[in-house]
Parts: sequence; C-alpha cells; structure tokens
Amino acid sequence: MTTYMERLAQVSRKNESLLCVGLDPELHRLPEHLRGLPSHEAILAFNKELIDATCDLVAAYKPNLAFYEALGPEGMESLRATVRHVPNGVPVIADAKRGDIDNTMRLYATAVFDVYGFDAVTASPYLGRDALLPFLDRADRGTYILCRTSNPGAADIAELDVGGEPLYLRVAERVPTWTSHANIGLVVGATAPTQLARVRAVAPVVPILLPGVGAQGGDLEASVAAGLDQTGDGLLVVVARQVMYASSGLRFAEDARTAAREIRDRINAARVTAVDALRGR
Repeated sequence: MTTYMERLAQVSRKNESLLCVGLDPELHRLPEHLRGLPSHEAILAFNKELIDATCDLVAAYKPNLAFYEALGPEGMESLRATVRHVPNGVPVIADAKRGDIDNTMRLYATAVFDVYGFDAVTASPYLGRDALLPFLDRADRGTYILCRTSNPGAADIAELDVGGEPLYLRVAERVPTWTSHANIGLVVGATAPTQLARVRAVAPVVPILLPGVGAQGGDLEASVAAGLDQTGDGLLVVVARQVMYASSGLRFAEDARTAAREIRDRINAARVTAVDALRGR
C-alpha cells in the first residue's frame, strides 16, 4: 500500500515542486467564453483546462468544497469529475475542515475518501482525538489539522494562552501524537511567519500545508524559510487565485501555467536559500 505522504513525496520529486494549486472557481471570475455554460459545466471545464495546463508543475491540488456545494448536486458532481480528471498519482486534498463526533466523522471519511476519491482532507482538532480517528485510521490517506490559520481572525482563538503557551502550539505539539501512521499534517498560514517558525520548532518533522501566499498577502520567501523541515521538505505551499485567475481570456490556461511555473520556481529558489542557511553555507 502506497500512503498519501509517499505519493505526495513522489510527485514532489518528479515535478520538482512544493506547489499546491487551489481549485476554488468563482463563477463571476471565469473566462467570458465559459460563462454561457450551465454553472456546473463551466466550473468543470475551467478546472479541467487548469489541471491539464499545470499538472506537471504541482505537487498537489486542493479544491475547497464550499465552491462546489454552493451549486448543489450538480456542483458536487463537478467536484467528483474534477478529482477524477487529475492525472493518476497527483494527490488531491479536500479542503473541507471537517469536525464532528466520531460516528458523523466516519461518514465524512467515507464521503471524502471513497465517494469523491480524495487523497487527503483538512479537519478541525477541537473535538479531540476520538473524533479524528475515522480519518486518521485510514493509513493510506492524509489529514491536515487546522493549527494556526491564515485568516485575520485566526488569533482570536489560536493565540489564547494555555498554560503559558498559545493554543496553536499546544495543537502542534499534541495532535501529531494521535496516530502512528505518519499520515497527519498541520495547516499553518503564511500570513503568520513568526508563528509558523514556532510551529516548526515544536513539530520538526510534521508536514505543513501552507495557505495564505498570494492574494492573502503572505510572504512566500519568509514562509518557506520558516516552514521547511531540516531536510528541506515537509511543506506544501497553497496558491489559488494567482494561478486560477492569471488572466481571463481564451489563453487563461496558458497564463495559469506561466503563473504556476513562476511561483514554483520562486518556491524552489527560496528552498535552496533556506537549505543553504540550515547547512551553514
């Protein structure tokens, strides 16, 4: 059995990439020539062209389920078709942020992994270990736990003092101990590089999913330096709008490819600089 983390590492090496492209289509931002289609057909056509144009430049894709749920059953069918269109081997992460009691989470796990075919999922830690076990017990799939997110209000809860440490550090320390399958990661935003560095210090080998670069204003180079592990890996940088909406005309997929390549190369350059610094060069 090949695990999610193994598949991710294989694609990352093959494509020389730590880039995860978000697939979060907004109807009003789609290219003009697609807007005449029914909504669910338009987003599927858009996603397929984006995937075809970028699949050799990415380490993974990450659709946020809300963009598909808002379109009803047809939107969810477009989501499933999107996942199926991704070339075999390239991981797809469900940005679902699930969190509920264990019997409900079992059904969420079935839906995300078996019905829709995702390789990994995002989830909340706040119902505790037993609630997450239906995800974590799937040794071949990955789960990224919300730790210190990228939104402006993240500090309202994540920075609360818990015995002299902020809550997000307690999450980073404790959550990785909840499974022995090496299939767990943390979601930490690029908009908080100081907190990202603190998470990496207490969770040195835990994979980090890093949203917040690009439209949300996170500093790519600072985040890569703060988030890489000691081997120069362990980080997946999420970019959505900069790639998806690089342009809005007939060439949108070609321009998305150019944007994805430029971002991948920036990540790789920052990675080299950070690894050299780690090695004292």
